[in-house]
Amino acid sequence: MDDATTSNDIRLREGSSIAQRLVVGGSAAAVALCFTPGLFTHDILEVIISVVALLSGAAFVGVVMLTPAVVWIITPNEILIGRQRPFGKLQTRVVGKDDIAGLQVPGSKTAKARFQLAFTLASGERLTSPPLSDVTHVHDTVTRIATQFDVAGVEAPVNPLDASNPEMRLGEPVEPFSQRDIRIAALIVVALSVAPYAYRLWRGLPPNAIDFMLLPLGVIAAFGVYRFANLVTGAFWIIRESDIRVERLWGNGQPRADQIEGHDVKAITVERRGRSEDEHCIVVIRLRSGRRFRSPRIGSRNEARAVGTEIVRRLGIGAEASQI
Repeated sequence: MDDATTSNDIRLREGSSIAQRLVVGGSAAAVALCFTPGLFTHDILEVIISVVALLSGAAFVGVVMLTPAVVWIITPNEILIGRQRPFGKLQTRVVGKDDIAGLQVPGSKTAKARFQLAFTLASGERLTSPPLSDVTHVHDTVTRIATQFDVAGVEAPVNPLDASNPEMRLGEPVEPFSQRDIRIAALIVVALSVAPYAYRLWRGLPPNAIDFMLLPLGVIAAFGVYRFANLVTGAFWIIRESDIRVERLWGNGQPRADQIEGHDVKAITVERRGRSEDEHCIVVIRLRSGRRFRSPRIGSRNEARAVGTEIVRRLGIGAEASQI
């Protein structure tokens, strides 16, 4: 659920559903079982690799299936904490308003715009909440909680995606690679393509057709690295009240900027770009001209939806175009 709700309660969740756990755990188990035939060989190295793969798969499945799901419900007078492991009993705990002595909002080491609530109790115990899903209203949420629990001296976190900022910033400012680094990368590509050919000559073996094919392919790949390396530097979004400025680089390192306005948007959606919906969701904007813009990685689907919703509000995008 979202952090900013119409009720007086703030709900925070962490952990996947049982169905999601079964899918991830089953996939890991299937990959681990692929190494089973190695156990029946006479090669000690293959046996060791198979045993390590099976043990690693079993450990991963165990972690996925045993990690508890956590729910926090923050009311004006107390915090209700629920914790449940798959197929286990629900464990609950109530933390009263008078038990709370301090509040901090540490950021995440893996995601720049991810924040959690760290409560210090009168007993000295420290409780850390699940991440705040509405990353665009972190400042308001923290201020509201600090006020209702009478906690003073709470430092507001620096949040580039907070809706209170005149400009919301997604990603990092783009900078071109140095020519030295690009040349080194191109030389490495050439060396890798030449290595099979040189190895066969060194061993006194005649090069085969694949060795000859790798030579021109290596040159072409090296030219591509040298010419287009800066295209992989990504994009930097500056989200303002009426438009979005998208800063990128051309292949030669020259800056380029595009501007997106609300009337140009045909559709705005949230998509997964990677393996996990908890870490790799982005906002995708498709223009009426057919061009498509993908934002830098935001985080979980809930976090990406919060950013998408704020973009819809700032650009005045109509309901027919919003698929958040």
